[in-house]
Amino acid sequence: MRVIAGEIQKQMADASWIRKMFEKGLELKREVGADNVCDFSLGNPDMPPPPRARGALSELAARVCEPLEMGYCPNAGLPVFREKLAGFLAAQQQAPVRAGHVVVTCGAAGALTSFFRAVLEPGDEVMCPAPYFVEYGAYCGHFGGVLRPVPALPPDFQPDLDAIEAAVTDRTRVILINSPNNPTGCVYARETLKRLAELLERVNASRQRPLFLLSDEPYRFLAYDGAEVPPVLDVSPYALVLGSFSKSLSLAGERVGYIAASPAMPDADLLINAVAMTSRTLGFVNAPVLGQRLAMALLGEGVDVAVYDGRRRAMAEVLRAAGIEFAMPRGAFYFFPKAPGDDDRGFVQKLLAHNILAVPGTGFGYPGHFRLAFCVDKRVIERSAPGFKAAARERL
Repeated sequence: MRVIAGEIQKQMADASWIRKMFEKGLELKREVGADNVCDFSLGNPDMPPPPRARGALSELAARVCEPLEMGYCPNAGLPVFREKLAGFLAAQQQAPVRAGHVVVTCGAAGALTSFFRAVLEPGDEVMCPAPYFVEYGAYCGHFGGVLRPVPALPPDFQPDLDAIEAAVTDRTRVILINSPNNPTGCVYARETLKRLAELLERVNASRQRPLFLLSDEPYRFLAYDGAEVPPVLDVSPYALVLGSFSKSLSLAGERVGYIAASPAMPDADLLINAVAMTSRTLGFVNAPVLGQRLAMALLGEGVDVAVYDGRRRAMAEVLRAAGIEFAMPRGAFYFFPKAPGDDDRGFVQKLLAHNILAVPGTGFGYPGHFRLAFCVDKRVIERSAPGFKAAARERL
């Protein structure tokens, strides 16, 4: 007797390599002690929220017992938060975003899932550069969508625009990009966005159902060495942007994100209303009210990027000393080095023998590399140096 759906059974069998390594890390920490494990498996921001969070929470606590203060709110988010968030995004995206273009969601994942439910029909394709965030396939697959990865160009992992255009079919509904990128740390150039917008214009000229450009941007705030993260909403009428406050404010557990449509999009109001409805009918109902109020109070603030930059430089030194090949990330908090011997799973196992946790690139649709999340204390990075050297010296 089969208890669960076949597709979910398959997803469980192919469970996220990130979670597998995270769980392996918990086991290893029990065995050898947490201080003896260098865990680079999970992108869980360890920095505290901005100092203003303490005062904001105190103010919220003083109001929490007022009638309906913690009750249901509109599915698209608290009206006052949507207004302020629209103003914030208008400046960031260089587009006249207003509240009616924005839905507050249960994290970036809730934004993706609700959007896919609103626009996908069975057999529609979602195209993205590979490597890619591991759960994109599940998010669109729940509604009959099919993920179509297109390998990015090494060594810096910019999207292969010619290959993307060649792969577009009548069923391609969404081109999904993620910049700064998880897992590579790549930041997409303005010219890349311009060419993708030109592709949309050519394709949509003969379409009844448009091809969308959807930009997943939870790491927008994390760019280094003067790298520009160009706006997306101003490049095409069919562009959308989504993000969250999980990393920028270290509020990952509050599950507050958003999605915004280009103000130039035909039927933008219809699409936004559809996303608000699917957010409700998928069971999210509304983003946590406490999280919304806290994010609103901290809007425009952020954690100290210089701390992440210091960790980035420390991680680069460790990898260089071990003779491991990598492209310096220009954003986010990940490295995606080349695995010695091109065996990402084998090398991750070698690292594990030295109490170092990494994630094989296979889990991101790009074998031969491995991911390191450097959102950990700098001392952990420095402590890992002998283990990386030893693992790199060993024959695979």
